[in-house]
Amino acid sequence: MNTRITDVLHQIRLLFVPYLIILITCLIIKLSYTREAIYYAINAHYDALADHFFTYATSLGEGITVVTLSVGFLLVSYRKALLLGTSFAFTGILVQIVKHIYHAKRPVIYFAQQLNHIHFVKGVHLMTTNSFPSGHTVSAFTAATVLSYLAVNKRLGFIYLLLAIAVAYSRMYLSEHFFEDVTAGSIIGTMGTVIWITWLDGLPFMKSQRWNKGLLRR
Repeated sequence: MNTRITDVLHQIRLLFVPYLIILITCLIIKLSYTREAIYYAINAHYDALADHFFTYATSLGEGITVVTLSVGFLLVSYRKALLLGTSFAFTGILVQIVKHIYHAKRPVIYFAQQLNHIHFVKGVHLMTTNSFPSGHTVSAFTAATVLSYLAVNKRLGFIYLLLAIAVAYSRMYLSEHFFEDVTAGSIIGTMGTVIWITWLDGLPFMKSQRWNKGLLRR
């Protein structure tokens, strides 16, 4: 197991190393500032272009993206499709467990008495269900981790990380989540996926010729 997880981390090193640096930075920020201070610092910086960009960026963490990527891999490799699909399922279960343990308020509920002082993006439906952790962020970092692991060009790992960060930031920018929600989501998405693919891709059947074929590669 130790050898396997070392191999997985090596495969995703161009995502994982910068992610750890960013994570440490985020933890320092969280320890240095209050929830309110961080939220208002992010909410104070907005413009029309960013409103449009983050509205679209946040969709990368939605279910349709999960299904599209999984079906796409199913066409070329059952192994890749299984790794991606089950990783989403695994981290998705984890996030739901945590959400039902911590009944955290969403920003729109938390700041109910101060809504006139907050910038909201027009057309965005604000969620009111459990806020912690961010499910979109979990999905984005799960996808980024699996895609980095499967990529032939490992330098793409850094690009996938940037896309995942864009999704995470969008959840705060759109006032759907707090800083700690997306930080925790990134941890579940990244660490949970590393553990899952370390176990799953180490199973003997995953190396068989049959599982490395797909619907279009028989």
